[in-house]
Amino acid sequence: MERFVYSCMRFSKWIPVMFIAAVIGWSYYAYIVHLCLYHVEEILKKIIYIFLYHIFLIMLLWSYYQTIFTPMKKPTSEFYFKETDIYQMQISESEMTKKTLIDKKAKDLPILTRTSSGNARYCDRCRCIKPDRAHHCSICETCVLKMDHHCPWVNNCVGFSNYKFFILFLFYAVLYSIYICATSLEYFIKFWDQIQTFQAGKFHLLLLFFVSIMFGISVSTLLAYHIYLSSKNCTTLESFRAPIFINTGLEDKDGFNLSTSENLKQIFGTNWRKALIPIFTR
Repeated sequence: MERFVYSCMRFSKWIPVMFIAAVIGWSYYAYIVHLCLYHVEEILKKIIYIFLYHIFLIMLLWSYYQTIFTPMKKPTSEFYFKETDIYQMQISESEMTKKTLIDKKAKDLPILTRTSSGNARYCDRCRCIKPDRAHHCSICETCVLKMDHHCPWVNNCVGFSNYKFFILFLFYAVLYSIYICATSLEYFIKFWDQIQTFQAGKFHLLLLFFVSIMFGISVSTLLAYHIYLSSKNCTTLESFRAPIFINTGLEDKDGFNLSTSENLKQIFGTNWRKALIPIFTR
């Protein structure tokens, strides 16, 4: 019974991803079949529309795939406690002893941040010292490096390993929506005037136009927000709760801010020719 419940819970996490995939699949059918093949009459125009559409679609799906299936980056082995230290903390009744062991372990690690009480950031579940900007995800059940947030639409944590892919997914989703709106506007106006005569093909195109506008607006606001955060070298979690630094003992949202160009290089890499390609860059 427990295995069945666990399997159902795992399956339910994929429902938002399947919904996005279904919307993209339907948009392909509506755009290629009902718009390009049935209603665009000029051959050259039809070829250009289909060719450009597939470029945007490929980049969108590539970015989406990378965001979903890129493994999240966990803390390296040096941040985890040995079994002997874990046993000592478990048998110790003194909270001070536990803090002493944690601080002793953290002393030799390259970390700049602390908790509000001044202690090292320790994860009870993973039994490790949290590296700077790392947080424990209760859904993924692990600590994630430079965790931004857990996104149900990709069924994955967005963090160090896939943040570039996530931004590119938003970027190409906006371009995809704009392209569909721009190329279908002429036919939307034409069919809107004939709305009293119902036809399935026209209904698909009218709905495609509305969905692409709503999708484009909602995603573009999210994209703008993450571009802003990227320019400040700040994560979504840090924008709500600023990290506390050892040297000052104070919260500082700009503590990791270098400069706009350097901040963007940390995400998109130093080779700008590869910045818009969903591959990992340094």
